Amino acid sequence: MNTKPTIDELFEQRITYPDFDARDRLARLVGLDEKIGSLSKILGLLVNSNGLVNWANKYHSGADQIVNMILRRPPLVVLAGDVGSGKSELAETIGDAVAHQEDIEITLLPLSLSSRGQGRVGEMTQLVSSAFEYTVAEAEKLKSTSGPARGGVILLVDEADALAQSREAAQMHHEDRAGVNAFIRGIDRIANGHLPAAVIMCTNRVNALDPAIKRRAAEILTFSRPDENQRNAVLNGPLIQLGFQQEHVKHFVKATGPNGQRKYGFTFSDLTQRLIPAIVLDAYPNNAISPKRALEVTNQIIPTSPFNEEVA
Repeated sequence: MNTKPTIDELFEQRITYPDFDARDRLARLVGLDEKIGSLSKILGLLVNSNGLVNWANKYHSGADQIVNMILRRPPLVVLAGDVGSGKSELAETIGDAVAHQEDIEITLLPLSLSSRGQGRVGEMTQLVSSAFEYTVAEAEKLKSTSGPARGGVILLVDEADALAQSREAAQMHHEDRAGVNAFIRGIDRIANGHLPAAVIMCTNRVNALDPAIKRRAAEILTFSRPDENQRNAVLNGPLIQLGFQQEHVKHFVKATGPNGQRKYGFTFSDLTQRLIPAIVLDAYPNNAISPKRALEVTNQIIPTSPFNEEVA
């Protein structure tokens, strides 16, 4: 790859937060309150260290070692877990929560899947290096020598295992290894520059990530399929709006969980993108939705199979 890619070639539609659409999408991630709270705090510290300093001065004056220890953490968060567990949706919308929390503007730079390269020699390294160059350049404009940052940048790498897989893999091409090295250098560059920027990586195969990248993660948040309480939180509102009773909701919560025939339940996306639309479309346009028929439709849906990760 001889020419440096443009920012439009590197990144999909860039989003600036606060953003009303992102706020609505984030609010629809029912059952992920703990993950949302943890991720917004982690990112808030990474893009705006002044907040932690102010907190320490207020509650723990003189705790410089603790503050420095936390602020030295690498600017990387890995969201790992099963397919359809809400990782990507959270990564794409969490910037709104961070923007409100820190009272600064956040820019999301989602690395385009189409920009990952076509296998030409040196292409992946150039793409990764360029992505970090743009991220660093944007973050440098927002850095403040004193006081809070004027804004923050989040670089989002979805399906990260395809980009940053372990260099220990025997079949890995030397150019792919160079791409992983470029990724590590990019993370270190943001960290060493104390820039108001963070990197989010989403992956279904956390064990496939290079060990050096996992070591640089400030946090690895693990996502799983919704448990009974989370499935109830997702289904209760829509089903009650249809006129169902709580007793009906319980049947749907049970039907979408593990059972004797399968050891896994529905994913979050199975519930919101497949089950609810299937129930509606089964009745539309000539009939009302009945609990009995809706449960029959539910029992006919096969949830997405778990991703079986090979442990290296």
